[in-house]
Amino acid sequence: MTITAENPAAPATQTGPTAPDQPPYPDADLLFIDQLLSDAERRRLAAARAFFQAEVRPIAVEHWNRAEFPFAILPKLASQNLSGVGAGGTSPLLSGLLQMELARADTSISTFFGVHHELFATAIETLGSDDQRARLLPDLLALKTIGAFALTEPGHGSDISRDMQTTATRDGDEWVLNGQKRWIGNGAMADYVLVWARDTADQQIKGFIVEKGRAGFSASTIENKIAVRIVQNADLTLRDVRIPLENWLPGTSSFRDTNQLLRNSRVWVAWQSVGQQFAAFDVARAYALDRRQFGKPIASFQLIQEQLTRMIGNATLSLSLMIQLARLQESGSLSMDQAALAKASCTSLMRETVALGRGILGGNGISTDFEMAKIFADAEAIYSYEGSYEINALLVGRAVTGISAFS
Repeated sequence: MTITAENPAAPATQTGPTAPDQPPYPDADLLFIDQLLSDAERRRLAAARAFFQAEVRPIAVEHWNRAEFPFAILPKLASQNLSGVGAGGTSPLLSGLLQMELARADTSISTFFGVHHELFATAIETLGSDDQRARLLPDLLALKTIGAFALTEPGHGSDISRDMQTTATRDGDEWVLNGQKRWIGNGAMADYVLVWARDTADQQIKGFIVEKGRAGFSASTIENKIAVRIVQNADLTLRDVRIPLENWLPGTSSFRDTNQLLRNSRVWVAWQSVGQQFAAFDVARAYALDRRQFGKPIASFQLIQEQLTRMIGNATLSLSLMIQLARLQESGSLSMDQAALAKASCTSLMRETVALGRGILGGNGISTDFEMAKIFADAEAIYSYEGSYEINALLVGRAVTGISAFS
């Protein structure tokens, strides 16, 4: 094909290998996804990406290694206005891309923010009372206070809706909570925990706000994790914890009231899995351009280029699926089955992508000094939380066959 001024669509020629410090498609957006956004949204996304890469990514490995949370970053993170709660101006696509870019910088900080915002703050916004919204949301959105979402129990995860053991009993103008929760993100540092418990009066599952420091409430940090080590997961114990009657979220009268929260949290985690794939690709591509063997960059080897192609292919396929989910969210027609399809499919592709990236780095891929080991390990958490791959696959299986494998 001849390249002329009359044929601007023709591909540009390359006269030699691309310089390592100037790779093509620096943001790995081969489909120009940002063109789907308005000019204002593109500027907001670019600014957020720059912030995440400059402020979040550089500190992540050190804090991950020590399993410590970087509290100093919270004011800067809050200033990015990522939540959209209370603002009403963030489209589902922009919100998803922001979530993707935060996970691309670091999954732990993304998980912290997702639990705080997608689960706790959104629950207050959509299911809370006017008083709860007025009293809690301003500091939550400013990240001056932190929220956690306590659903999973030591003996119950996938079957929690049927077999929840934590109870709430009304006693005059108070509720009395008893039970245990496990794997609660932000649980060890949260100011407020949204505890899901079975009301002993009607046996329905409802949500209750428990403040840090309540008598009978204790949280112990889960140690020795191999993934999202910055996130302060906790085991929670509630022994005759008394809370005011108004700490019940009035929008929760049964477990069905969690459906919107859990559906949207699956979408959030699917966006995380896309960001995780781009993170792995970023590190692998930079390493392949810099690493020299047999006198030349390994990026020039056919096998490495094929592996990078599979990585960016998986990431782009996942991103394309999430764009359609954003359209469904925008129209108000997104179903739990569609969210489950996205979570299962994107996280499955993610597992392959991060494994390819780890392999490209060879032995260096198992050291967090080269960042890829953190990315590889964090992918395992994404694969399992907010509905494991298997549970989401069975939700889709029920949708396409009409037969439930759960009963």
